[in-house]
Amino acid sequence: MKLLSLAITLFLLATTAYGKTEPLVFTKEHSQTAMEIIETLSSKHYKKQLVDDNFSSRLLDSYFDALDPVKVYFLKSDVAQFEASRYSFDEALADGDLAQGFAIFNLFRERIAERLESNIALLEGDFSFDFSLEETINHDRDSRSWMTSEADANDYWRKRMKDSLLRLVLSGKEPDAARELLRKRYANQLKQLARQDADDAVQGFINVLAGIYDPHTSYLAPRTLENFNISMSLSLEGIGAVLQMEDEFTKIVRIVPGGPADKQGTLAAEDKIIGVAQDDADMVDVIGWRLDDVVDLIRGKKDSRVRLEVIPSTSEGGDKTTVVAIIRDKVKLEEQAAKSEVIELQQGDENFRAGVITVPAFYMDFEAYRQRDPNFKSTSRDVMKLIIDLKKEGVDGIILDLRNNGGGSLYEATSLTDLFIHPGPVVQIRHADQHVSREQRARQRPFYDGPLIVLINRLSASASEIFAGAIQDYGRGLVAGTTSFGKGTVQVLAPLKQGRLKLTESKFYRVSGQSTQHRGVVPDIAFPSYFDLEEVGESSQDNALPWDSIREVRHRMYEDFDPLLSVLKTQHQLRVETDPDWQFMLDEIAIISEQRELQTFTLNKASREQLKEQREEKWLAIENTRRQKRNEPVFESTDAVEAFRKQQKEDEKTPDPILQETAHLLADYTHAAAASLETRLVRKEGVQ
Repeated sequence: MKLLSLAITLFLLATTAYGKTEPLVFTKEHSQTAMEIIETLSSKHYKKQLVDDNFSSRLLDSYFDALDPVKVYFLKSDVAQFEASRYSFDEALADGDLAQGFAIFNLFRERIAERLESNIALLEGDFSFDFSLEETINHDRDSRSWMTSEADANDYWRKRMKDSLLRLVLSGKEPDAARELLRKRYANQLKQLARQDADDAVQGFINVLAGIYDPHTSYLAPRTLENFNISMSLSLEGIGAVLQMEDEFTKIVRIVPGGPADKQGTLAAEDKIIGVAQDDADMVDVIGWRLDDVVDLIRGKKDSRVRLEVIPSTSEGGDKTTVVAIIRDKVKLEEQAAKSEVIELQQGDENFRAGVITVPAFYMDFEAYRQRDPNFKSTSRDVMKLIIDLKKEGVDGIILDLRNNGGGSLYEATSLTDLFIHPGPVVQIRHADQHVSREQRARQRPFYDGPLIVLINRLSASASEIFAGAIQDYGRGLVAGTTSFGKGTVQVLAPLKQGRLKLTESKFYRVSGQSTQHRGVVPDIAFPSYFDLEEVGESSQDNALPWDSIREVRHRMYEDFDPLLSVLKTQHQLRVETDPDWQFMLDEIAIISEQRELQTFTLNKASREQLKEQREEKWLAIENTRRQKRNEPVFESTDAVEAFRKQQKEDEKTPDPILQETAHLLADYTHAAAASLETRLVRKEGVQ
């Protein structure tokens, strides 16, 4: 209680000393932009949304949640004072009145400044954090509610600072250095807060408004638009990663295929960047920074080196960080190109050769195409060449690997489908006016008509889902992996007087009439996933457009896989039960899932260290179990494991049990299909 009293006292002293932040004021131009956006959304968005009292109520709740998602800055009383305006945002927006939105934003800035100043005062004073106490902190944002008093808030923040210090110490920092780093972090956040202007307030408020329509609709202010154009053209040197803010962290959403981060091989989706350093310079802590400022820090000249301090998505409680060095470069089209390899298997007495074509993105060099370059690069043209090469190598079937393929050109998705089917529809598109158009392919006969498996995962999205869905609907091949992302919408950029509005204009549907939206493509044979399907994918996003269906369009059926699936699944299950790499993958997923579910953390240093040791022992145990099954020598420590894996990545020998098992599945499918055909022929001859 004495500690809590001291914390409260220091908080009050801090707020008195520093005063309030200067309020931001919207302009006539901001009002005009807001009205223009409302009009554009109402007339052009796929979803017909009434801007009424219900919309106003949702906007108020969504805005508070967007500003303070963990509910650590606003008090319940702060939220309550705006209850009177719950049903008036619709009328205000019609007039371009942003006063209430700005009032909430200004109060939020004030609360952040007070909190940061209070935290700095605690860290600069002689207040000591007792790590021998048996205390816990809960990080489950979904279970949190608005705090009712300053005392509750101060107690929570004392624990939060204690947790941050403990994490830094456990990651290898000295206690004094950890304390100073945390102080600097809060001071930097204050500086970031001071840099905010009215444009930031407008963009934040309008984006919450746009997000009520769907999660892919957003306002790009002039400054944001510049960054968007750079990312779309891939013209500026960087690391090749798509980033977004999550609370106070910069999170990696997706690694760009063929980019520097992809080639380096360490970073992954869901990792959090907490520090950035130029070459050998000191690491700059970027927790709490604006996203565009973090991006500016990561960018740099080609061939220069940037180091990132990262909390891996697999790190329990963020206690473990790693530093990743990446050489900046442009993301070149040729490095995104499809690639092939051959996997040789021994199944029984037979050799089987599986051709694998990895397609990182659906790309097309439009500039070369416009210039009539006969050698312009595109996904379908590159895959066609690879199929020719694989045929020459005598492969028995082909795997199209679309894992982590986030989409790209719709034209290329349909062109790629054209290589495997006779003339027919590939995808249906329903527009905002409810008109349905169809993308058709016209190839006289398939370029490849042999056994085919399409491999997908949770990050296979958009154009990938169109291709996989078409192959599945036509019965042209099997789909294996995990349920895809579920992004079945199309966005366009609508011009505004100030910036641009990215809005959802249409929706994809398969030839079966089913939407790819929300549900994604469900594989015929399901594999385990490292991703939490509840947290990653369209279905995890607020206000995602629902799944629905339209009329099926007539299409050819090549094969009914239902009679084969039970046999294939049985063979698959029998095989993976004894596969050391597959079982290791299941053990990895189990540990990661267990870590994700952990939301309450001890603030006792000895207990936390013990948990860390137990966690490392688990990782070491599953690795050594795999090695014992392979009759390989075991490792003595997790450091030895990490060194070994690093060497594997450098030698490009990292096992891929998913791809290996897909090759076995292709062999099973090829043999089963041949046996089924032979049976059908015998029956036919018997009838005659």
